[in-house]
Amino acid sequence: MSRQARAPAAVAQEEVEEPAEETSMATPIQQLEHHNISATDVKKLVEGGFCTVESVAYALKKTLMNVKGISEAKAEKLQMEAKKLVDMGFTTAAIKHQERVDLVRLSTGSKDLDELLGGGIETGSITELFGEFRTGKTQLCHTLCVTCQLPVADGGGEGRALYIDTEGTFRPERLVAIAERYGLDPTDVMDNVAVARAHNSDHQMSLLREAASMMITVRYSLVVVDSATALYRTDYSGRGELAARQQHMAQFLRALQRICDEFGIAAVITNQVVAQVDGAAMFNPDPKKPIGGNIIAHASQTRLSLRKGRGENRVCKIYDSPTLPESEAIFSIGEDGIGDPKD
Repeated sequence: MSRQARAPAAVAQEEVEEPAEETSMATPIQQLEHHNISATDVKKLVEGGFCTVESVAYALKKTLMNVKGISEAKAEKLQMEAKKLVDMGFTTAAIKHQERVDLVRLSTGSKDLDELLGGGIETGSITELFGEFRTGKTQLCHTLCVTCQLPVADGGGEGRALYIDTEGTFRPERLVAIAERYGLDPTDVMDNVAVARAHNSDHQMSLLREAASMMITVRYSLVVVDSATALYRTDYSGRGELAARQQHMAQFLRALQRICDEFGIAAVITNQVVAQVDGAAMFNPDPKKPIGGNIIAHASQTRLSLRKGRGENRVCKIYDSPTLPESEAIFSIGEDGIGDPKD
């Protein structure tokens, strides 16, 4: 997938158009027709929200049986044929290590922040950004929508971006300024960003299903959900609905992780914070914690805490990561997106 870096701006403009011609790394579900599955059953699966062979292989049998026209016997046959095309067994740590070495990372626009993250935002996993308002969460998401379209050698993913906006904060004019910073054609950049406004938590889930179907024919390298938790705070209220809220949120995050696994994209979600009012808050210099509880904590592979600094500077701290040590980096917010800190 890697290509040689080519610096001139004219070449970069050509590169940004390439994702439209590239296909995804997932296997289209139509391939099952060549493995003893009828076209009628494949059509039923597509109508039920299954777009790839991987989605069938990863699904529970009872989930497949929820599709209209799919019996228990058919579900077992579908999974048996799908698993012949998808490697779901053991492998060696050496192979996994090489996959980690070859992992594509998306530049944040700040050298210091990229260094903190080991090269940038990881593909194939969920990265959570949380913090108060005006800490740079949405601005970082906008910058990533542009950098993900760059060549891999330049810190990009050579793919399109998909943006699910739940708070009405997406601003296409921000993409124009960021694109000009990287010498890209703003029109091409905006054409390569698919945006949808989610109006409730059920709609948010349905948009994610639609996103999976879009990724079959076109190469995407980033999906942004800004914010992943805002609608849940308004759609569910009180302790009586807490269990239902957490279950729905867990299903959404699991579906998001499944898209990361199937298509090898980077998923970035933003999260809000809430004031901590228990006894431990007395001994905590920053008594704010991300909402969502253990559900979102376990679903996100990397959790980044953002807070305000001096002027336009912001501070990013590794809150939780399986590989990165706890550390901090300073970045700034400018007219052309996220950049290095300003004096």
